[in-house]
Amino acid sequence: MAKKTSLWALLLVMLVTMLTAGCGGGGGEKKAAPANDKKLIIYTSMKESLIKGIVEGFKKQNPDIDVDYQSAGAGKLMAKIAAERQSGKILADVIWTSEVPDFYKMKDEGILEKYQSPVLKETVNPFNDYDGSFHAARLGTLGIIINTDKVKTAPTQWSDLLKPEYKNGFGIANPALSGTSYMSVALLEKQFGWKFFEDIKANGGRIGKGSGQVIDDTASGELVSSLAVDYITNAKIAKGAHLQMCYPPELLVVPSPVAIFKGTPKLDAAKKFVDYLLSKEAQTLVAQQGTIPVREDVEIPAKFNLPAPKAALEKSIKIDYKEAVKTKEETIKKFSDIMQVKK
Repeated sequence: MAKKTSLWALLLVMLVTMLTAGCGGGGGEKKAAPANDKKLIIYTSMKESLIKGIVEGFKKQNPDIDVDYQSAGAGKLMAKIAAERQSGKILADVIWTSEVPDFYKMKDEGILEKYQSPVLKETVNPFNDYDGSFHAARLGTLGIIINTDKVKTAPTQWSDLLKPEYKNGFGIANPALSGTSYMSVALLEKQFGWKFFEDIKANGGRIGKGSGQVIDDTASGELVSSLAVDYITNAKIAKGAHLQMCYPPELLVVPSPVAIFKGTPKLDAAKKFVDYLLSKEAQTLVAQQGTIPVREDVEIPAKFNLPAPKAALEKSIKIDYKEAVKTKEETIKKFSDIMQVKK
């Protein structure tokens, strides 16, 4: 009897131990959480070729701050943030994408921390209603890229895309997935109207997926040309892709804002990251990737054929960002209706 009692006692202890360890994700998740709380998390739509070097540079200057980042299209990141808000907590501390309307929306929803970096005075500011909610960290450009094996004469005007050599071979990333694509569609529509896209479609233009995908498709020859982001294209060219970036006079400049989420427990670390991102060191890394920095004291390599920041803003197509927020869904739907494959 004593043996049976001891056996039951042992089984009871084992059962309690198992239940304690497994209950609701138990103590395991709670013990792991503090490590995550110490890590600065960045959500970004910047590709690896750009974000990796900047994070590494930040770590060298701040060895006491652990950093991680998640890179995805702006649309996917905003969906992730929406889901996290529903669950009660945004897991990121900093966000850096190229979809300016998203930042105005987040500002209006009160989820961004106002922070006026001391480095700001050294940068150009494309936002005339700046209040510290977000900062331009890059002046991205989009142009027409061509596969040089397929197109022999570089385009000089947007209307060149209607020529026979682009028939069934020009692609634009889906603006529902890509922040830069959405902004470029909004800018081109403002400059040329919807007829521009109707003519593109009539010449066999196609919707691609993300910004990187249309560039890959152009490099492979599936497309002969596409509307493309500067630094992603330049990274491909550096690896040997037969691509050329061409800039028509009506320049597409899309600021890439960076912001801090309100309520982050890593506010000091987040501020340091924003300061570093706007610094000469980080902006030099931006320029070296073939995109426009936000500092006039940073030299852009001549091979990229890009204007200095102030000149770029002067040449660019102007847009009301707040209006772009209001009309975003309507703009994406109209574009999709025009560009979709007719059955």
